[in-house]
Amino acid sequence: MAFFKKTTSPIQDKQNKKEFFTNDLLMNVDKLKMEFSYPINHALKLRNLHLPFYKKDATILFVEGTVDINLIDTHIVKPLLEERADDPIQEAEFITVILKSILTITSAKIIKFKQDAVKDLVDGNTVILIEGLDAVISVETTGFEKRSITEANAETVIKGPKLSFIESAATNRSLIRNLIRDPKLMTETVSIGERARQEVSVMYLQELADSETVEKVKSRIQEIKVDTVLTLSRLEQHIEERPSSLLPSTLTTERPDRAASFLMEGHIILVMENSPDVLIVPVTFWSLFHTVEDQYLRMPYGNFIRIIRLISLLIALFTPAFYIAITTFHAEMLPTDLMLAIAATREKMPFPVMMEILIMEITFEILREAGVRVPNTLGPTIGIVGALILGQAAVEANIVSPSLVIVVAVTGLASFTIPDVSLNIAVRILRFVLLITANFLGFFGMSIFLGFFIAYFVSIKSFGVPFFAPLSPHFPSSKDMLVRPPVWKQWLRPYSMSPKDRARAPKPEGNAES
Repeated sequence: MAFFKKTTSPIQDKQNKKEFFTNDLLMNVDKLKMEFSYPINHALKLRNLHLPFYKKDATILFVEGTVDINLIDTHIVKPLLEERADDPIQEAEFITVILKSILTITSAKIIKFKQDAVKDLVDGNTVILIEGLDAVISVETTGFEKRSITEANAETVIKGPKLSFIESAATNRSLIRNLIRDPKLMTETVSIGERARQEVSVMYLQELADSETVEKVKSRIQEIKVDTVLTLSRLEQHIEERPSSLLPSTLTTERPDRAASFLMEGHIILVMENSPDVLIVPVTFWSLFHTVEDQYLRMPYGNFIRIIRLISLLIALFTPAFYIAITTFHAEMLPTDLMLAIAATREKMPFPVMMEILIMEITFEILREAGVRVPNTLGPTIGIVGALILGQAAVEANIVSPSLVIVVAVTGLASFTIPDVSLNIAVRILRFVLLITANFLGFFGMSIFLGFFIAYFVSIKSFGVPFFAPLSPHFPSSKDMLVRPPVWKQWLRPYSMSPKDRARAPKPEGNAES
């Protein structure tokens, strides 16, 4: 079945032949103009210079909107046009002297191939072409527009840092390094995209992350052969093992502190330009179930919230199916008074219970989606007013019973406590599947489905790590699962991640390893 089958993305092989620059300035400029369809394409900007001291002509090129003009004027144009009292420069040393002594910017390099120059131009670099040189100089002058760092919107906390990632990969990497100031925090870059190239930063702690997992992640990224991958959300779909599975094998977060905590456990972080979050691999169910605030609150408070979250997850998953099973097949399990009360409310109902629940559940999903898609100022209003008006009207019109409205409302509220978006959607889909099984076979049908699902649940892996680890299969860990121990007892990293350094701290006295 496709649901269980491991699939990989198709790979397309494309060969790009490298083209050298020549020592003819005009020919080199024309090559780059042709790549950008100049002058039809007005994004490419050129400035012709005459370098008086060197007695050479030069041309600088950049793409409008990708560079910082002040950097170009201050660190490239001005130094090149300055009169100098030095001895004349030998032709063989000319380009080296410009790099080391003339340009007042550190990020510059020599490029010999046209394709590399085009790549740097679209990345926001400025390219310098000089008469008589068969190579060009690429200077980093990136100046893409970006928004300032703001407070996290989706993963809000009462205690803890408020910062969130933005759409700049350099800024996001900086936010992570600000929290983990370790020289062994590695950042490797993998390029993807045959037409619109993007770079993926693979971040991990060299002394913690499993080398085999790191290579597996990099290999998955390198196997992507498509025109472009614009965001991390698309990248996630390319590298995941089971695209048809309801359970996610990756995790996204907009919080630098949460990303840093995963790095300290041996996970791998993927960062991309234009994405206001980062991708974490591998992940387990507990990664999706926990929030960063669980660790910021004192142990009793954090565990209380986790228990509430677990109860809410069970309510969101089982309550509608339980209601339909007990009213259709197992009414004798209810107290007599409650059974008679429910029967009385259903006396004038024209639809069977299954139809009522589907009407209300689908209506609730429509309201939820409408609240997300409309402008922020109207979203909460639509959700509240829509639920009140539709619920009251449905009861008064004898379309649904009051008890069912309560069931659907409690189920909907409970689903909002599930912290991860992917897990939340998975629970909502599974709720409909459980409804169908309960409608046909009651508790027996629910039990059969849950048996199959749990078997699948504990068998899948995320980049080689069992999804339900360290509980099943069992691995030594700090037992930070449904509830967490005190921070001083969390001295072990989860062995399921195969970390190179398995201990966060010295073993506390009297504490067992597993």
